[in-house]
Amino acid sequence: MGAVSQLPDNDGLTGAGLLVVDKPAGLTSHDVVARCRKLLNTRKIGHAGTLDPMATGVLVLGVERATKMLGLLSLTTKAYTATIRLGQSSSTDDAEGEVQTVGDPSGLSDDAVDQVIAGLTGAIEQVPATVSAIKVDGQRAHARVRAGEQVDLAARSVVVSRLHVNARRRTTTAEGDPVLDLDVDVECSSGTYVRALARDLGATLEVGGHLTALRRTRVGSFTLEHARTLEELAEAPRVSLDVDEAIRAAFGSREVTAEQAESVSQGRWLEPVGIEGVHAAVGPDGLAVALLEETGNRARTVMVVRPATLRAEHLAQHRSQQQVGTN
Repeated sequence: MGAVSQLPDNDGLTGAGLLVVDKPAGLTSHDVVARCRKLLNTRKIGHAGTLDPMATGVLVLGVERATKMLGLLSLTTKAYTATIRLGQSSSTDDAEGEVQTVGDPSGLSDDAVDQVIAGLTGAIEQVPATVSAIKVDGQRAHARVRAGEQVDLAARSVVVSRLHVNARRRTTTAEGDPVLDLDVDVECSSGTYVRALARDLGATLEVGGHLTALRRTRVGSFTLEHARTLEELAEAPRVSLDVDEAIRAAFGSREVTAEQAESVSQGRWLEPVGIEGVHAAVGPDGLAVALLEETGNRARTVMVVRPATLRAEHLAQHRSQQQVGTN
C-alpha cells in the first residue's frame, strides 16, 4: 500500500498521494506537517483542514502532486468521539482554556440533558468558538483573542446529523465541585465546532459546559483505519494511499479512450456524460489522467494528474511493473 519511502527530486508523482495521520494530542496540525516533511524528505506536504492541539485522530495530508487534490476532496462530513463536561465553562470552550465552575449539574435529569441535545441536532445556527482559525479582518480570531481583543463572530449554518450520548458519569473535580461528564458521538458537517456544541449545551442548561476530550474518527471517506501514528510513519515512511488509490477512494470515475486520455493530459476538455461532481478520467491502462467536472456542455479538467509531459514515462513504468508482476 502506498509509494516508496524516499521522495527524491522527482516529477511530483513518485511518492505522491494522501497521508492519513492519527494526530497525537499536544501537537498542532502544522507541527504534524513539519514532522511528516522530515520523515518523507519533502517540502511538498499540505493538510486538508486542521485539528486543535488537544484533539487527536484523523488528519488528512497531501504529499507531492497530491497537494493539488486537497481542495477537491469531498470532506464535507466529519465524525468525532468527545467528552463534554457540564458544570464548568472554559475561556476556549475546551480543557486548554481557563476553566471556571458555573453551576451544579447534580440536579439535571437525563431527560433534561437529552432534550437540549435534541435541539442541537439537525440544521442549526452555531456561533463558532472565539478561539478558532476563522479570520476577522484578515487575522485569525484566536490571535485576536489571545492579544486581549473582544471578538464577536457571526452565527453560521451547520448540520449536526448525530449527537448521541454513549455514557454519563457524575463525579467531582479535585476541588470538590460536582460535574457531569458525557461521552458522545458526533457526526456533523464541515465547519461545525464540537467545542461550541459543548459550550451551548452547558449554557442552555445554565450550568456551563466545555470539551475535555476530542478524537476525530472520520473525515469524508477517510477513517482511523487509514491512519497511522507518527511512530508508525517513522518506521515505514510512505503515503497511506498513492495517487490512484486516493482517487479511487475519494472520487467517482469515467473510463476514457487513449485519445481522450492524451487530450485531458494536455488540459483539454471532453464531452460531458452526465456525472455530477468532481470525478476521474481513467485511461485504458487503469491510471487516472485528470480530475474532471462537468459544467454546461464541457467536462473540464480541474486537475491534471498526469500531464502529457509525464504521461509517457509513467505509462512505461506502469507496464514494466505489470510485466514484473506476471513473471
